[in-house]
Amino acid sequence: MPTIREALRRAAARLEAAGVPEAPNDAALLLSHVTGEPPLNLRADGGRPLGLEAAAAFDALVARRETREPLQYILGEAPFMGLTLGTAPGVLIPRFDTEALCQQALARMTGRERVLDLCTGTGALAVAIGHRFPGARVFAGDISPQAISLARENAARCGVSLDARLGDLFAPFAGETFDVIVSNPPYIPTGDLAGLQAEVKKEPALALDGGPDGLALYRRIAAEAPAHLAHGGWLLLEIGSDQAAEVGGLLAADFEQISVYADLNGLDRVVAGRKK
Repeated sequence: MPTIREALRRAAARLEAAGVPEAPNDAALLLSHVTGEPPLNLRADGGRPLGLEAAAAFDALVARRETREPLQYILGEAPFMGLTLGTAPGVLIPRFDTEALCQQALARMTGRERVLDLCTGTGALAVAIGHRFPGARVFAGDISPQAISLARENAARCGVSLDARLGDLFAPFAGETFDVIVSNPPYIPTGDLAGLQAEVKKEPALALDGGPDGLALYRRIAAEAPAHLAHGGWLLLEIGSDQAAEVGGLLAADFEQISVYADLNGLDRVVAGRKK
């Protein structure tokens, strides 16, 4: 029967051999998921034997991670803005980079606005905004039925009231206007998909593929958003780090106060504009 320390060491070696980034950290998180104990406690008590049942369950999870299945899919959850959101294969995983978009949206709100999250995925942006401002009316849309189902589950999980609708961009919101529209649309050029990290390739192409130049969804959003924004309303978009000038240009005709904001890594990540 292996000790916790031995099990972690062997798992980390397997993951490193498979090319998994931060293998020791992932091994600890997987064992924590199996045992229900924090990773720090497991490391501190590494000489304790790991039971056969736990060892078998741990081995099964490590085997999945060896295939480069994303850790968040295996764990079934991911952190976002201090919340823990459910994740599932077939729906884009929330990322810390997107917190920059959420923070910029929150900074423009007083708490009573109508907010729309397009391409909502897990509902990360919509749920975080609704959690911060319970008085806001929050809506979300996605073309994926699986995403809409998961967004509703995450809203319930976090005690947030969310109107999530299935459809292509603004189609489910015909005739409606909002004070704030946020979106993290697909923005990776089609030709770049083949070169993505192995884990990212396990995520849905529908949520990644932004067309030949990565800007297909931005063109549609820039053209359609003005009809769905109240006077002086804000549109905020997550972007690829090299897309700020192009996306800002798409907003120039109908928006003012166009600004670019960086993520925690110092990379351009958000373009915001106010309806003229």
